[in-house]
Amino acid sequence: MTQKYVVPSVSAGLLQLARLKSGLSQAKLAEKAGVAPTMISAYERDLRQPTMPTLLRLLHAAGFDLRMHLTPLDSHDQVLAELEEARTDDERHERDQQLKAWRQAVPLGSPASVE
Repeated sequence: MTQKYVVPSVSAGLLQLARLKSGLSQAKLAEKAGVAPTMISAYERDLRQPTMPTLLRLLHAAGFDLRMHLTPLDSHDQVLAELEEARTDDERHERDQQLKAWRQAVPLGSPASVE
């Protein structure tokens, strides 16, 4: 089945990245941050948006700090989203097959490749 790529919100992406990098489950992060586990799931799936203080508390519970600064706009994400939107179903299917093959590839020189 062909999957359409949806760009997550900044808060969803940051929260999930911080949680995964810290090795915490959603339940453990929720416990450390003092929120319901269902909220972590909702934030990561973009069903809800945390306030800035809540996002900072969640990132701190995962062991991270958020630092921001303003920079000139780089539209590359929008360009990639527009290119993805313009793909046909066949092109998406071919891309998904290529990604699947790439993920299953065995690096040269690894024990599995020397048989």
